[in-house]
Amino acid sequence: MAEGDGSIALLAGASGLTGALTLDALLGAPDITRVIAVTRRPLGREHPRLANRIMQFERLESQLKGTVCDVALCCLGTTLRKAGSQQRFRAVDVDCVLTFARTAKAANARRFVVMSSAGADPRSRHFYLRTKGEMEEELEGVGFESLDILQPSMLLAWRAEMRPLELLGSALMPLAAPLLRGKYAPYRAIGARTVAAAMLGATRSGRRGVQRYTYEGIQSLARLTAPRTRPLTPAKASARAR
Repeated sequence: MAEGDGSIALLAGASGLTGALTLDALLGAPDITRVIAVTRRPLGREHPRLANRIMQFERLESQLKGTVCDVALCCLGTTLRKAGSQQRFRAVDVDCVLTFARTAKAANARRFVVMSSAGADPRSRHFYLRTKGEMEEELEGVGFESLDILQPSMLLAWRAEMRPLELLGSALMPLAAPLLRGKYAPYRAIGARTVAAAMLGATRSGRRGVQRYTYEGIQSLARLTAPRTRPLTPAKASARAR
């Protein structure tokens, strides 16, 4: 039985695109008994298994002191355009992620699931990919029993604020997918809802250590969110065997 069974989940980034979909997946999962969503602003939604904690990420460790969880999921992230500078981008995509990870570890989380990026590499010349790679490297040092790193490429989803180039990319990337094979397969565009399902799926994988998932791996994790059938009781099993 994976540790997702009867688990308390701690989630960061629920106000974002993938984070909101991940929250939906967690709240719809019968094996997640409670979701503690940490956000800067109220989510504006109610659910009997949801606790929305409004906090300053700079003080997250002290504000969540005493909180207990089984698994933590992180969808924190921004863009250079929104951040305004490389320094502010790093503050969100590395510093906030690590603060959340340390807080989750202190809350007894055995598994940490994080969304990164295809091509993440601490030695990359590309600032975005280098920063994501450094974030992954830092997370490995936190010491989780299980660390699942999802590395999706372009996310496919409709957003009201999408720019013309983003709309064009969303239309063309699915058409290019069949051409991206072999070492280029990880760069296939993938649905944000699929990534969210994979975040939940990772909590059910049962794998230990550090695991990285690109396009095909994310698809496989997403399939772990399919409804489970209850095992037969011995009496019923014997009757069916006749």
